[in-house]
Amino acid sequence: MITNTLKNSSIRTGRSFDLGKMNLRQLWIAYLTYPTIMLYFVLAIASYAVMVLSCKSLLPIAISIVSVMLVYPLVWYCIHRFILHGRFLYRMKWSASLWKRIHFDHHQDPHLLDVLFGSPLNTIPTIAIVTIPIGYAIGNMAGAAAAFGAGLTITCIYEFFHCIQHLNYKPRMRWIQRMKQRHVLHHFHNENGNYGITSFVADRLFRSYYVDARSFPRSPSVFNLGYDVKEAQQYPWVMEETGAPPRDRPDGANVTRNAA
Repeated sequence: MITNTLKNSSIRTGRSFDLGKMNLRQLWIAYLTYPTIMLYFVLAIASYAVMVLSCKSLLPIAISIVSVMLVYPLVWYCIHRFILHGRFLYRMKWSASLWKRIHFDHHQDPHLLDVLFGSPLNTIPTIAIVTIPIGYAIGNMAGAAAAFGAGLTITCIYEFFHCIQHLNYKPRMRWIQRMKQRHVLHHFHNENGNYGITSFVADRLFRSYYVDARSFPRSPSVFNLGYDVKEAQQYPWVMEETGAPPRDRPDGANVTRNAA
């Protein structure tokens, strides 16, 4: 069953799984066998092992984990809004390919699995920078290991729900339906809001939350993040890597499938 799913050409676009063509069972198989997710699992288990071996008290570990859980959504909101949706990375040659990989490609084709997951070369150092100082300040080595493990675990949960939001699947639970609807609006109506994935608390706090298409005007840059043909002529490095001008929208089939 697993092999058949992984080799199924009907749920692929090129070499990548196409979430717009997959069901929930196929997603679980693809997700649990995806190298990036497997790497997160291994690192999380190793972190928790270090936590156990160096633990002297449970309280600092618990505080470290809870602190990461509270800080994490805000940090990723800021990264998503001010870095990934900023326009400075593609305007510098040395960072243009990084921006293309970590976010532009995802908005150009939101349902491709390989560009939905961040590159471990970028995500793991970011998780470490965010979590380890918090944990170490609270509980030394055990706290740092617990915090890093918590960050990796939260990232795995975040990535799975992110997949659900682009999957050809209607969740049964209403809170997941609402989560998916908000994220679909971010990708297909106006990218300047609903930056959260599993939590929209920061969006509410910073007034970037909206509930339907009537709340925000439709954005002309929802698929290209402002990197249109005019920008590409002045800052050509992303366009050179893609081999084509930036698209103002995906093909019609993709829009219909994901907006449903």
